Amino acid sequence: MSDRSPSASAAREARPNGAGAAAVLAAGIGSLLLACFAILADQSASIKSLMNFYKPTGPLSGVTTCAVVLWLASWAGLHASWRNRNLAMARVSAIAFILLLLGLLLTFPPVADLF
Repeated sequence: MSDRSPSASAAREARPNGAGAAAVLAAGIGSLLLACFAILADQSASIKSLMNFYKPTGPLSGVTTCAVVLWLASWAGLHASWRNRNLAMARVSAIAFILLLLGLLLTFPPVADLF
């Protein structure tokens, strides 16, 4: 006899996946934000000085700090609104993967220098 009863599989399917979807999408958002902040700090002198949180590190300290804070905020916001929902993980994962690829692409100097 199998330990997988119909009621156990139905309970597993009914479990909301919004918390996981929020974490996945927030990772993509954080990756893109890191790249955007790096480009902004590289291209604008005023943003570069604004992002200089720790002088020995330079603007990288502010770029990474701001990106991490906004990543955590987006994760918290998405988690709060999606925690009891059941979402299409394939779609959320695809969007997160696209954001991750854009973030990665924008960190390469030949691409970042286009802006």
